[in-house]
Formats: sequence, structure tokens, C-alpha cells
Amino acid sequence: MKTSNILIVFLTLIAATFTACKEDREYPAGLPEFENYYYAGFLPWNNTTTVSVPRAQTTLVKFPVQFHSVYTRAYDPEAKYTLISTGQANPAVVGQDFNFVDKTGNVIQPTNGQYSLKFSQAKAAVDTIYIKLLNSTVPGTRKIEINIVKNETSQYTVGNFSQAFKRFLEVK
Repeated sequence: MKTSNILIVFLTLIAATFTACKEDREYPAGLPEFENYYYAGFLPWNNTTTVSVPRAQTTLVKFPVQFHSVYTRAYDPEAKYTLISTGQANPAVVGQDFNFVDKTGNVIQPTNGQYSLKFSQAKAAVDTIYIKLLNSTVPGTRKIEINIVKNETSQYTVGNFSQAFKRFLEVK
């Protein structure tokens, strides 16, 4: 009985050893069509994070965004983000409940409904989306979804990750 248990454990270990081995594959270092393609995503790495804040909060709300790149370029790619109110019963409103601002508190204006974060020379980095609450008198909890969206230009494309492209802001 004891010998058969030892034999089973031994055979299991041998089988695990052979199935755990990785085959060495050679992949190309990069394809030219993806050399100017970058990705941006929210930290922490998920789509379920809701930041809930009191409307009278005076400190800036921060949403860190990670930019993925292995190159240094002569241009400054931009990760674009926008607001989604679809499905929100009582959506938060820019200019009434909050404003997007830079790190010093200056209001950022959208271009065609989109805001942007620039990443100098396309270097991998983490930057932050800042939100200033406006202490709105509108009653009730208000919520808005912030999405990182694809930005295609003639020089580059900044895409997003399906598992880290949205955040929710809830103003109470």
C-alpha cells in the first residue's frame, strides 16, 4: 500500500515535469506596423473601480493612467479620454459637479468632447487625470464613467486595454 502511494506520487511528479516544460519559440522583436502603436490603461488594472467622493471635497481626485511603450520617439503621443453618461440615472455634469484640471488646478477644455494626456517622447510612464469637485448644490448622488478611447493619428495610435479602460466617479 505504502509502495503504491510512493509510486503514484513519483509518476505524478514525472508527468508534471514533462508537461510543465516550455518550448522555446523565437518570436520577432517587433513588427513595423506596431512600432508606433501604444497602450494606455487605468491603475489599478480593472474596469470596476468606482471612486466615491463627497461633493465638498477640496483635494483633487486622481486617476492614474499607465502608458505602455518600449520606444523613445520625436513626437508626444496623447492618450484620449471621454465621459460616458449612458445608463446613468443621475449623471455628474462637467462644469456643474466637477472639472477636469491639470495638477495645478487649471481647468482643461475638451477638443471634440475628448480630453488628453501627453506622454513626452512616447516614453513609458504613469500620468494622472485630475478632477476638481465644484461642490454642486444639485441633490442626490451623481455618477459618471470616464473612458480611455483609441487615438489614431498619422504618426501613432494609442489604444486601450479592454480590462483597464474605464473608471467611475461618484459624487455624493
